[in-house]
Amino acid sequence: MTDNPVTWVIAALEVITALGIAAYWIMWFRTPHDEPWLPDGYVEREAPFVFTDMILAIVLVAAAVLQVTDEPPASAAVLVSGARPAGESLGLIAAGMLLFLGVLDLAYFARTRLFRREHHGIINAGVVVGTLTLAVILIVRFV
Repeated sequence: MTDNPVTWVIAALEVITALGIAAYWIMWFRTPHDEPWLPDGYVEREAPFVFTDMILAIVLVAAAVLQVTDEPPASAAVLVSGARPAGESLGLIAAGMLLFLGVLDLAYFARTRLFRREHHGIINAGVVVGTLTLAVILIVRFV
């Protein structure tokens, strides 16, 4: 196990984000989404993202575990390039996924006015800011 406190903080952010993603989707699927201000096709557009977000959550947890352990599993050797540890490689993969999903949400929420306060804008802004912030943290840490 590492004794680097920054690594532990990064790993904690990754796990917290993964848990937040899971909690978001549990709540999302338990909500009717019948507000009159929601854009046409909102549910059809959002629902498939559960799959990409769950993959992201798994990658975040795997990255966190590998970052704090000294010996990565042999099966992760494929992810090691240029002597980069597997946890860092997975962290960068997660960063790319976070960046893509964050920019996609930013564009969609802005285009459909879902950043308005009366349209859950604060929550939507929090999702975008949190997603993009973690992406930047991971990129800065592992590049």
